[in-house]
Order: sequence, then C-alpha cells, then structure tokens
Amino acid sequence: MMDVVEYLSTGMTFSSLGYEFQIARSTIGTIIRETCEAIWSTLKEQEMPEPTEEVWLGIADQFYLKTNFPNCVGTIDGKHIRCMNPRRGGSNFFNYKKFFSIVLMAVVDANLRFVAIDVGAYGKEGDSTVFRDSPLGKKLYSGSLNLPPPRCLPNTQPEEIPQPFVMVGDEAFKLHTNLLKPYPSRNMNATKRVFNYRLSRCRRNVECAFGVLANKWRIFHTPILVQPSFVDKIVQACCILHNFVRKRDVRDYFAQYFMGAGAVHFQRSYMY
Repeated sequence: MMDVVEYLSTGMTFSSLGYEFQIARSTIGTIIRETCEAIWSTLKEQEMPEPTEEVWLGIADQFYLKTNFPNCVGTIDGKHIRCMNPRRGGSNFFNYKKFFSIVLMAVVDANLRFVAIDVGAYGKEGDSTVFRDSPLGKKLYSGSLNLPPPRCLPNTQPEEIPQPFVMVGDEAFKLHTNLLKPYPSRNMNATKRVFNYRLSRCRRNVECAFGVLANKWRIFHTPILVQPSFVDKIVQACCILHNFVRKRDVRDYFAQYFMGAGAVHFQRSYMY
C-alpha cells in the first residue's frame, strides 16, 4: 500500500519505485492497478454514494450558506488528465490544449468533495458532449436524477413560482432546466453581469476541487505513462481518496463546530 500512496502522491515512475522497493517494474504496475481497483470498489459506497433527495437538499443548503447562490446542487466541469497516446489511438486522445488526455467529468459540492465522477472519455470530446453521454448526464436530461421538487427562492413571497434545483457549469455546457450557465458576453446589462458574478462565485468550487486534487496527488502534474484504461483506475482511486481526506479534514470539523452549537461555547469561553 505504501508504494501505491507514494506513486499517487509524488508521481514517481514504476522504475523508480522498483529500485526503491526492490520489486520488478511489472509487479509494481500490477500492485498499483489492483490496489486502485480495490480502493474504488471498497470506498465508493462510503465516500461517493449515489445522492438521494435529502443529500441534494443538504448540498443546496451548503451552497447557499457559502456562496449565497440558492437551489444549487453541484458545480460541474471537466478536467483533462494527461496520458500517453495508446497504440492506434490516432487523434482521439489529442485535445484542444495540444496534449493527449482523458476527461474527468465531475460534480462537486460546496465542501470541494466529488458528488459524482465520470472518467475515460476521449480528450478530443467537449465537456458538453462528455456530460451528455455520462450516466449522470443521461439521468439529468431524462429527469430521473432524484432531484428535490422546485422550491421558492429565499427572500421571496410564497405566491411566487418555485424554482428548480440546478447544477452550475460554464459556457461549454448546454442550458437546461436543471443546468445553468453564464449569460454570453455580448449584449450584457447590469442584471446579467450581477447574475454571472454570482454564478461564477458558485462555480469556482469545481475549479478549486480540481486544484486541491492535483496538488495533493501530484501524479496529475505530469503525463501518466500507462494505458488509458489504467489511467481510469488511478483517477477513480485519487478522487475517492480526495473525498476520504476532505471528509476528515480537521479545519472543516472545527469550522462546523464553531458555526454550530460550539460557537456559543467558544464565545462564552472567550468572554470570560
């Protein structure tokens, strides 16, 4: 297990790990692949379960508390994971950034944890296409995602029309009843500009989550020199470990403590 954690956290090559642990390069590859598969299959139901209506409501409440954006159940975006072009891969993995990659499509909550991920799409595909063809996207567009029923926005009158719960993405995604994106830059007015600001304030969570993921698991700083199917297992394991660490982050624990009943105890202790 130690060699797997070192591989994911440092991005060392199989050869370097083989010299360090005195294990053959092929054996290192087998150990890492099997361990990543075990991490995903063992921790998925615990760290990234399929969201229920109650979970979506909790995510929306956290987003409103932290970003002041109501009825948001997740921010969505894609990240290109560098990999080597497989034999006979052609231009399928060559993306618009001019390197070979697979796409990690992710939905992130307000605490920078991954709610759902889809890994393995060709790098040449656009984010909107990848999301549309992913299991989560199919459920969203078919209306079978178990989202809560629409509710009125905060500070509005009860007789106003309830608004649906939505995911928030960038300009690359297709507008939908349950997916919002910014107004285009042309024909902007003050109202649209304020809306784009609020939406971007909410959407940056997914960018921050990708940044935290890549800096904690530094294997993402260089091309992953294995076959794309192997890269999928590595990315899945890193995302699950990311959630595992974020859920147990001491800073988040104390933030929740001081925002809740613990804040009263802290204030009284400070006063006296």
